[in-house]
Amino acid sequence: MSNISIVIGSWGSYNECNERALGSKWLDLGDFDSWEEIEEELTKQGFELNGLDEELFIQDIDGISANGLNCDYTHPKDLFELLNEADVISNDYNYEIMSAFLEVRTFDDFKNRVESCGSNWNDDIYLYKNKDWYDLGYDFMHDCYQIPSYLDNYIDYERYANDLKYDGFEKYSEGIIEIR
Repeated sequence: MSNISIVIGSWGSYNECNERALGSKWLDLGDFDSWEEIEEELTKQGFELNGLDEELFIQDIDGISANGLNCDYTHPKDLFELLNEADVISNDYNYEIMSAFLEVRTFDDFKNRVESCGSNWNDDIYLYKNKDWYDLGYDFMHDCYQIPSYLDNYIDYERYANDLKYDGFEKYSEGIIEIR
């Protein structure tokens, strides 16, 4: 499971500086099937969703890169529904792709991709885990050409793969990601 957790705050309680101004308890999004379940939990925690606490914001987030995500102006429901549509809350593989994607792109890029492609947002995104530029170049060259092993020392596989950066290949913490 992805272990994406958020703390939800309320502009009303924040502006009033009341006892709930610090927000909700950490909410593991994998524990909820719908936004209504999250609303029930917030109500149990004392939120007045039809009153003082009707304007919610993401106070804190854990489990995804927030690069480009304006938590103050993103409604938690919108985030939850986007992550559900992308199937990253319950699908470990999609979560892994999203995490790699967010290392090299912004959250807005991810959001735009999900909004335009729906559940197929990750089509044409490929992960080459545990590969560096040399490994990627070596694999691509040997997949495309019959190169005798005695020539390996004369081929600059890393430089060949570096040229692929222009075709949507980028380095991330666990390898190389290709985004077409």
